[in-house]
Amino acid sequence: MIDLDILMQFDAEEMAYKKDELILSEGKRADFYYQITKGEVKMFNITEDGKEFVQGIFSAGNSFAEPPLFGDFSYPASAAATTDASLYRLSKNRFLELLRLHPNIHLKFTQILCNRLLYKSMIMKEVSVYPPEHRILSLLGYLKNENSPDHPYHVKLTRQGIAELTGMRVETVIRAIKKLGSEKKLTLKGSKIWVG
Repeated sequence: MIDLDILMQFDAEEMAYKKDELILSEGKRADFYYQITKGEVKMFNITEDGKEFVQGIFSAGNSFAEPPLFGDFSYPASAAATTDASLYRLSKNRFLELLRLHPNIHLKFTQILCNRLLYKSMIMKEVSVYPPEHRILSLLGYLKNENSPDHPYHVKLTRQGIAELTGMRVETVIRAIKKLGSEKKLTLKGSKIWVG
């Protein structure tokens, strides 16, 4: 992401959040760029029946919630720390100025946003069309390609996390993972899941 020295040149401030602490709220005006230096953050929506649907999980070295800064619209989801987290926050105006002065960073953001659009498109199709096993394999395949394309990938998500990212109930995820394990489409070692 953006080098910390560059962020500091543009007056970024370091923020600390406790596990489960809200960072930004759905529907609020987008005023800041956020970049994680430690911990993990999830972006999520709450459905009408109170169920949480996770839009994405971001870890150290990642940024999140940039599209509203470019599109000048409110946050489409909330964000909260899933662990104790540290991050840098930069005002929208300074962030846009930074991008104007550093076109290589701007290009990197274009690539990141394109990859996120690809992921969203894949998940939308999965949720609306395919059975649970297919949804899980697609999600885990995407994560493997992002994190460990040439080697077996140890899935760090819990069954609850997989459920939140695929819009399914935890019980459905548990059954589907057992089935995928018995069909040798996933490798299960105790409670750990390996892909590829």
